[in-house]
Amino acid sequence: MRPWVPEYIESLKPYVPGKPIAETRREYGLSDVIKLASNENPLGPSKVALAALRDSATTLELYPDGTCHDLVQALAKHLGRSPAEIFVGSGSNEIIELLIRTFTVPEDTALLCRGSFLMYKVALQAHGRNFVEIPMRDGFAYDLTAMAERLRDKPRLVFLANPDNPTGTAFGRAELEVFLAQVSPETLVILDEAYFEYVRWAEYPNGLDYLQRMRNLVVLRTFSKIYGLAGARVGYGVMHPELVGYLHRTRMPFNVASVSQAAGLAALGDGDHVKATRELNLESLEYFEQELTGIGLNVPKSHANFVFVDFGRPAGPLYEALLQKGIITRPVQGYGFPNALRISTGLPEQNRRCVAALKSVL
Repeated sequence: MRPWVPEYIESLKPYVPGKPIAETRREYGLSDVIKLASNENPLGPSKVALAALRDSATTLELYPDGTCHDLVQALAKHLGRSPAEIFVGSGSNEIIELLIRTFTVPEDTALLCRGSFLMYKVALQAHGRNFVEIPMRDGFAYDLTAMAERLRDKPRLVFLANPDNPTGTAFGRAELEVFLAQVSPETLVILDEAYFEYVRWAEYPNGLDYLQRMRNLVVLRTFSKIYGLAGARVGYGVMHPELVGYLHRTRMPFNVASVSQAAGLAALGDGDHVKATRELNLESLEYFEQELTGIGLNVPKSHANFVFVDFGRPAGPLYEALLQKGIITRPVQGYGFPNALRISTGLPEQNRRCVAALKSVL
């Protein structure tokens, strides 16, 4: 009998998100649970974004604008780009899927960093595409030199997360430029900048600066992180207009809900909320890094809204012990880091509670 699915689907391990609060309450009989697992904004979404979402809900009987016209125009103005260069999707994940579906065939290969964002690998395998993974260098960072050596194989796609998820590390402008100079025009480079707005590092490169010289570059960003709209599912890519045109051919009709478009448009204009989120995150990172390194843990410098904590021993029991105290963190064994947890930054009292619990269970 013919199998229901091809082998690459049969062997595919699904992406496992952070444990929900409600599930943790049920399993452990807890009422006071905090979630520091999914890199969500602890301040929540902008009030103006919530108001726009509520207002737009009065016309839910109508299909959304499939082109996301108003949001595209606002993004173009915000970024100083042409509207023709911008594609809006149902989160960055949808755009990743579309890039694979649109620009690859089964014989193509993608180039990845081992241990980086798991959805690159999941999406590629779901489409039956081959990929090559290059290990990270010391410090849980991308090894762009080693990745550049594999460019000789002419991969069709290259995925780069900067800053990286789950490690929070980033590569600088000089490293990226050396790498990009070696990329064939036939290779599409996807530079994932989901945490772009959090970075405070003079050497950090803005991917948009390279679009003029590279027709084969796609820069991905999202409303899920600093804008606090993870539940609305809005992400966008900036790329050459020709690539945008092809994605519009392969996307599903009405792929971004009208309420999500409205929320994104309003959130984009609320600079005060973005500033407050950024300042809170910087304070939280400094707190976590000081407290956790102070007790001898390995915490690489994070440029995102979470810390990657290497305990030097299996982290599963620590994750379970924290759950019993009502604190949800993120195990990253599936990424290849069995000795680490990823901990999102939260409100000050949540951060203190997490650190106190960690010290207790250690």
